[in-house]
Formats: sequence, structure tokens, C-alpha cells
Amino acid sequence: MKKIPCVMMRGGTSRGAFLLAEHLPQEKTQRDDVLIKIMGSGNALEIDGIGGGNPLTSKVAIISRSTDPQADIDYLFAQVLVHEQRVDTTPNCGNMLSAVGGFAIENGLIAATAPTTRVRIRNINTNTFIEADVQTPQGVVEYEGPVKIDGVPGTSAPVALTFLNAAGSKTGRIFPTGNHRDCFDTVPVTCMDMATPVVIIPAEYLGKTGYESPEELDADSELLARMESIRCQAGLAMGLGDVSNMVIPKPILISAPQQSGAITVRYFMPHACHKALAITGAIAIASSCVIAGTVTQQVAPGVGYGNISIEHPGGSLDIYLSNESDDATAIRASVIRTARKIFSGEVYLPA
Repeated sequence: MKKIPCVMMRGGTSRGAFLLAEHLPQEKTQRDDVLIKIMGSGNALEIDGIGGGNPLTSKVAIISRSTDPQADIDYLFAQVLVHEQRVDTTPNCGNMLSAVGGFAIENGLIAATAPTTRVRIRNINTNTFIEADVQTPQGVVEYEGPVKIDGVPGTSAPVALTFLNAAGSKTGRIFPTGNHRDCFDTVPVTCMDMATPVVIIPAEYLGKTGYESPEELDADSELLARMESIRCQAGLAMGLGDVSNMVIPKPILISAPQQSGAITVRYFMPHACHKALAITGAIAIASSCVIAGTVTQQVAPGVGYGNISIEHPGGSLDIYLSNESDDATAIRASVIRTARKIFSGEVYLPA
């Protein structure tokens, strides 16, 4: 059996396989076939691979040195579908991104500095750039620490991520349809491309409070069908084409906050509700809070730049937004995440 060096890591509220690009085929179809075999894709339990039978645990990060002078590391994210033998590399994953810096340092792709190491990352999926500040006391990656993030048990060392050019990550425009509001199936929405393409939908227009559990929402087949109809129409309007076999744009239900946050959300991936919240989706949501004319401002009025706390099923996630101009494309988003190495070794591929 063929074997490939592999590190399993938790990044934020996601988990997946971290691989060096040099250990994978360069040709896309052959590469995707290897990823499907590694994760056991096409089986609900991913029983013949290392995937966890859930979109949050069926992810792969492919890492290499960057040839771009603005970056140290190239990071290609692959969402390996659970129930289908298919790989989608259209989106970025900000949670998996949290572990990229530590992996790169430990694999000798960048030299560590004490007490922290700044890793400049280019996300190949979206051609966006992110700075990751990794804790490296004594020049060694430190995973243990005092920081707790909602959706993850225990505490870990902080990883600070700053997204430098998130605007128009896939389409080249923050508002790909040209509008701050659109209407599909008589439902008002905001279509945005900020770190990832999303369709933001006030929950009330779909007959929901927005406070339902992920399990309740996943069990509502009528809701999922309505959301998919809106998502597919939005994808066409955003210039993404037929998105029925793509995981973008991500549909997001929004409602007024229940606690002390700015807004409450239910984020879909796109056909199952996230039990917490994706980083890239959170950046889009936070940005929609501060840009006039969005449906978000209707649900959460008066939110300004600075720290924006977004409530989700697992707790809350804070995004810090800054902008030195009046141009929304200049928005910079920062977030604190954590990561942990779970195991390293070799993963074996079935013939």
C-alpha cells in the first residue's frame, strides 16, 4: 500500500489532514483521488479513511513554500465531501488556516523566531493574503496556552490571524451582483464576497427565529430546499455559474442577538448547519454589519468598526474590523483562534 506523510490537526473549530504539496500528485484529478482515499469520502462514516463523517472534520490543507514575494507559505484548502466522492477547492477555510503556520514551521518551511513567528500565508483558493502570528517561545511551536474559543473544549495557545485583502476573494467585488440587497423567491438577501462568497438571509423571511439548533434546522427539509433555491439563484447572480455542485456561496441565516453580541447567525456549509461558525463567513458577516444598505443592518442596526461579537450555536466569535479609509474594499479583519497537533505519521492509501 502507498503511504503519505500526514499530520492531523485541529484548526479553530475544524479538523483535518495537513499534507505537503510535494507528497501529492500535481495533476488535479489524481490529487483529488488521493484526498478522497485519505478521508474515506463517499461513506457516511468515512469508515475507510481518517475523515470524521462531518464536513467540519473532512478537510485537507495542502502546504508548500510560496513563490509570491508577499508570502512565505502557500495554502490550498480542500473540502472533501462526506457523502460524495468529490473534492471542492473553491472556498478558503479560516479555521484550518489557524494551524497552517504551526505546520509550516514544524516542517521547516519557515524559520521560527522567539517569542512569536509571523507567517505570511497566501491562500491559493482565493489568492488572498493572511498574516498568522504563532506562539514560538524558544523557537518551538507552542500549542498549549490559556485561550478558549467557543466550540472547542479546553484551552490552547492563541494564533492571531489578520486578513489583508479579503474583499472580492472569488469574484473580485464585495457585492458581486452590484447591489447591497437582492431578492430571490421574494426573500430579501445580501450577496457578499468578503473572505468567502455568502448569501445573508434574515431568518424571519424563511419562517425561522434564527435561534433554532443546528439539528432542528438540518431536519427541516422544506427550509433546506428553500435555502438551496435562493443559494443557486444567488450563485448565478454573483457570477459563480451553476453552484449546485459547489460549496459556495454559503447561506447564512441572521437574527437579532440573544445575548450581548452584535448579531445571531446560523451558518450553512452549504447543506448542513455549522455547529459554530466559519472564520471566513464571520468576516463577511461582520463586514455586512458596518456597510450601509445590507439586510444585516436591518437586523442589527448601529454596529460600527472595532470588535464585533457574532453569536452562533456554540457560543460567540469576535471579529475586529478596521478601515483607514471610506472604501469598504480596504477593510482589514483580525481574529484570535487556536490550533492543536493531534497526530503525525503516515496515512495509507487503498489500491
